[in-house]
Amino acid sequence: MEQIFSIIFDVMTGTPALIGAAIGITWGIIGGALPGISPSISMALILPLTYTMQPVVGIITLAAVYCGAEYGGSIPAILISTPGTNAAGATVIDGYQMQLKGRGGEALGISLVSGVIGGLVGLVLLVTLTGWLADAALLFRPASYFAIGILGLSVIASLSEGSLVKGLISGILGLMIATVGNDPISGVNRFTFGSVDLICGFGPILIMVGLFAVSELFKESGQASWPKAQAATKIKLPSFTLWRKRLAIPHLIGVIVGTIEGIVPGAGGTVAAFISRNEAKRWSRHKEEFDHGSVEGVAAPECSNNVVTSTSLIPLLSFGIPGSNSSAILLGGMLLHGLRPGPMIFVQNPEVVYGLYGGLFFANLFLLVIGLVSVRGALWLVNRPKPYVLAVVYVLIFSGAYSLNHSLFEPTVVLIMGVVGYLLRYIGLSPLPMVLGVVLGFMVETNFRRSLQISQGDYGIFLGDPVSIILLTLSFVFVSVSIYRMVHESRKQA
Repeated sequence: MEQIFSIIFDVMTGTPALIGAAIGITWGIIGGALPGISPSISMALILPLTYTMQPVVGIITLAAVYCGAEYGGSIPAILISTPGTNAAGATVIDGYQMQLKGRGGEALGISLVSGVIGGLVGLVLLVTLTGWLADAALLFRPASYFAIGILGLSVIASLSEGSLVKGLISGILGLMIATVGNDPISGVNRFTFGSVDLICGFGPILIMVGLFAVSELFKESGQASWPKAQAATKIKLPSFTLWRKRLAIPHLIGVIVGTIEGIVPGAGGTVAAFISRNEAKRWSRHKEEFDHGSVEGVAAPECSNNVVTSTSLIPLLSFGIPGSNSSAILLGGMLLHGLRPGPMIFVQNPEVVYGLYGGLFFANLFLLVIGLVSVRGALWLVNRPKPYVLAVVYVLIFSGAYSLNHSLFEPTVVLIMGVVGYLLRYIGLSPLPMVLGVVLGFMVETNFRRSLQISQGDYGIFLGDPVSIILLTLSFVFVSVSIYRMVHESRKQA
């Protein structure tokens, strides 16, 4: 433990990590406050800019954006009844009612404090639940890593939005993209068609920025402008008495729900926010206030979706499995710096993991301070004409992609992936399974073939490794449960 604190101290004092955390929180609040610019898009916009940073600083900056965006999404949700993020959709119900009653500043204060509490508690859970993996890291072999990849791909079953076939199609497309470039074992070029730019394959960062950010901007470009906000609203923090009497239990509910939903890949902050609000209403002594401006109806969802910002990193750091769009972007940031999330990252790059813990702690403290002073700026930005805002975002995306290698190849790939992502959304396919295929394809193929080389072609190696057996069994259970839920839901609707 002493060594961990020593690493955190070195990162916080020896690198610009604190500056990165402050910038990330600020950018996250701004991005979250703009309707349609979700946390994942906010992270995708700043992702190329982290390329020149030290790895730990870049990762902390991205994680801070995630934290800030979850709070920022509540600002338009409360003030103009338009959630800046999907998770803030649960906050709209009571937050906007408080605004109509002249209590918008109070709702913003509850949202901010709930977010900070949720973020800090989620960080404690993240440190506690991932710590044991540092000791288990040396047990992993190629067969184990292959099984981890399969476990990650099995997440597609829960990300398929009601259609396993659609999820599989999207995932297979991602696996096909992952095969472009050098063969990981023989070094032979595959599907490069003589192009030098394709020898190294498609960078996951370009795929993510195109599928998530550009496709969402295409979608926003065809929709009406968002409503204007009142610029005179001042934030008001809740008193300790109010917290003790009315907010403590909703926060406890938010922590429990956020922890469970964060760990389970595919659930995410949106599901956590709505479930926690529903449970807060169930256990409240003031049920009649819900839907009419309940402080508990704001506290529970805002706490839970900020718990998710930390707990969703547990499957990412432990197994390299992104369970949401935002954690997929964070994974892209790690890959950009040559980091491979998984058990060995605790051994090979402890400064990144423990530095991230320290960075998240300070990011949540910065959220409280910056959140208090940034409301006026966020409101000014929300009131700008939508075409101007989208134009600036387009410039940030493509200039960032160009800055990676100062080549037109990267912006072109981002644009093509944006079109692909828009078409996927249009026909009802989620882009996240495709991203999983791109990210995990290399891991699955490399470790599958390496394992067979070690065993001289004996497939029994995957059943002779205890870690592999456990992970493959979990994959089977995960897919089976997801299929059962889909069949049950379809029969229920019929």
